[in-house]
Amino acid sequence: MFIDEAKIYVKAGDGGRGCVAFLREKYRPRGGPAGGNGGKGGDVIIRVNPKMRTLLDFYYRHHFRAENGRPGQGKNKHGRNGKDLIIEVPPGTMVYDAETGELICDLIDGEFVVARGGRGGRGNAAFATSTNQTPDYAEPGEPGEERMLRLELRLIADVGLVGLPNAGKSTLISRLTKARPKIADYPFTTKEPLLGIAELGRDKRLVIADIPGLIEGAHKGRGMGIKFLKHIARTKVLVFVIDINEKPDKAFQDLLSELGHFEQSLPRKPRIIALNKIDIASEEALERNWEEVFPGERVFLISALVGLGLDELLRAMFELVEEVDKNASEGDER
Repeated sequence: MFIDEAKIYVKAGDGGRGCVAFLREKYRPRGGPAGGNGGKGGDVIIRVNPKMRTLLDFYYRHHFRAENGRPGQGKNKHGRNGKDLIIEVPPGTMVYDAETGELICDLIDGEFVVARGGRGGRGNAAFATSTNQTPDYAEPGEPGEERMLRLELRLIADVGLVGLPNAGKSTLISRLTKARPKIADYPFTTKEPLLGIAELGRDKRLVIADIPGLIEGAHKGRGMGIKFLKHIARTKVLVFVIDINEKPDKAFQDLLSELGHFEQSLPRKPRIIALNKIDIASEEALERNWEEVFPGERVFLISALVGLGLDELLRAMFELVEEVDKNASEGDER
């Protein structure tokens, strides 16, 4: 089951209460104050686990509480701090405040404290003064933070495949990578995002994401693909997989339109057009000057089914991703 959204409740630990105690000595029935401080409550920390792929764990569990701090004790002994609670999530998880909609953190790696534990209360030893040498009071611990969170997963991939239903995306990712999607000749075979890794030589790898096909009006809720478009928002390069036999110029414009309705930056991503199913294309389609149809675009004619043109397409994908990475690093240096 692919789960990419979840809502959870988190509660950091409360601080332990301070202690009221006094030294007990043979000749001092009520000696000086000796109450220790309470321990700090545990934090709630969200941490990236690179091995996780979905938010499935949160389908079954919704409440998370860190440990409370322990109370202070006599003889100036401080209470133990509560243990932090670690919640693991996949890379690419965005954490929102469920009530305000505020983005709290966007986790590619590392961790983030989403709820801080309460401070421990001070024991009576902390309140001794020159005018009050035997205070008989202490502080309670402060409550830990609590909040409702909304988790949203956006997969991280180098290349995102987009196309209409039955364009052949699933066949393509199965040929380029070791991913094994369900493939059949009817719309919406792919019902959830799929990641695969393509290799070129020994040291070059690409992570490719396939999402369910888009249809016209997807941004209005039609079909399935719009739900998963967020998973290509982080990709560096888009590959438009288009059936060469089904009005490819219109298909391309429809796809661009749907992407733009979802997020304005998507149609501006570096892209490649892969005209698929040339194994069953007419001579007219094969001889057509596609660079005139798609001026300024990188166009490749392929057959994912029989493997035609895939080596050239894969090399172009690697080269374009490398170009994007280079431009990004140069931009960082500036």
